[in-house]
Amino acid sequence: MALVKPFAALRPRPELAARMCELPYDVVSAAEARALAAGNPYSFFHISKPEIDCPETLDPYDPQVYARGRVNFLEAIRQGWLVQDPSPCFYLYQLSQGTHRQVGLVAVTSCQDYLQRTIRPHELTHPDKVEDRRRHIETLEAQTGPAFLVYRAEAALDAFVVERSAQPPALDFTAPDGVRHTVWVVSDPEDIGWVEAAFQKVLRLYIADGHHRTEAAARLWQKRNGAGASAYFLAVLFPHTQVQILPYHRLVRDLNGLSADGFLQRLESVCVVQRSRRPDLTQPGQLGLYVQGQWHSLAWRPEQMTGPRQADTLTVSLLQRHVLGPVLGIEDPRTSQRIGFVGGRHGLDELVARVDRGEFACGFALAATRIQELMAVADAGELMPPKSTWFEPKLRDGLFCHLV
Repeated sequence: MALVKPFAALRPRPELAARMCELPYDVVSAAEARALAAGNPYSFFHISKPEIDCPETLDPYDPQVYARGRVNFLEAIRQGWLVQDPSPCFYLYQLSQGTHRQVGLVAVTSCQDYLQRTIRPHELTHPDKVEDRRRHIETLEAQTGPAFLVYRAEAALDAFVVERSAQPPALDFTAPDGVRHTVWVVSDPEDIGWVEAAFQKVLRLYIADGHHRTEAAARLWQKRNGAGASAYFLAVLFPHTQVQILPYHRLVRDLNGLSADGFLQRLESVCVVQRSRRPDLTQPGQLGLYVQGQWHSLAWRPEQMTGPRQADTLTVSLLQRHVLGPVLGIEDPRTSQRIGFVGGRHGLDELVARVDRGEFACGFALAATRIQELMAVADAGELMPPKSTWFEPKLRDGLFCHLV
């Protein structure tokens, strides 16, 4: 069962939220964050990416960077830009993008549940990135952005969210990327007790996005020997039926010494290759190849679609095992300089443009991984290949902070 608890969030004043809340720290570079925060003292990038307020020559992992983040964080509190709720609450957080809408429960969840795998990961974490966030949390004494968790939908929880989100919100704004962010506060003690009890029936949670934040929180809790509020980490929990995963495509810089025709001939041994129009990627398992200005559809031969592990049958795994590794010589996509990744709503357009410009020799367009596939891999105790999922819309940093 999953342990979720209310907490007294530090939140932006409603009239400042649109100017303050920013994309997650790890989806923008320091240069992009500097540009986005320029002329805006409220920007949360001053807190989540404090290197933007330090000399560009300074190592982003220098202690001065984290210290600057703490100074900026305390100044935002002193100025009254961030205000803490007087008592522990749950919160509902709705993201709306076009016709898509998802509503999650904002809570703190247990580091022990994560270490014991009641909260299940699906990605490998990088030690340097984990240590960066651990130092950030420790220096600020706060978790400043949530992990994105998923649970198998429960009808009673769905009904509760629908009822409470029909009330006037505490905060409502539309970000520059067109995503609308709406927040409701759940402060009634009876409601809080009901939510805690309802999640006692949820057997496990899954990390959709935020593996490094989660691991960092757990490391800090261990360092502090379980002291205080560091035993819990900030998260937004969504039912699996509402989350949106978009395609995550692959780009390859060269054909490993093969001509385009020779490359297509090599593919015939593992795929049925046919010239095609631009793929629509609406069906699971669809795979397209763009090379020399022409699309091709790829269909795996049946004998290639097996493997001993749950993750082996994912399209992204099949592509790596049968094409990227043996044909194109990309053995480790985590470290190879010959592969690129592009995802999201405009990923297919960008794939075509970058191949046409000559930046890459070819591109592979993959249908999105399904959330059921992610949960099955996590339940098997396995990890997904890198860059397997692109969740959108992105949660905003700065909407909720958890003091530890």
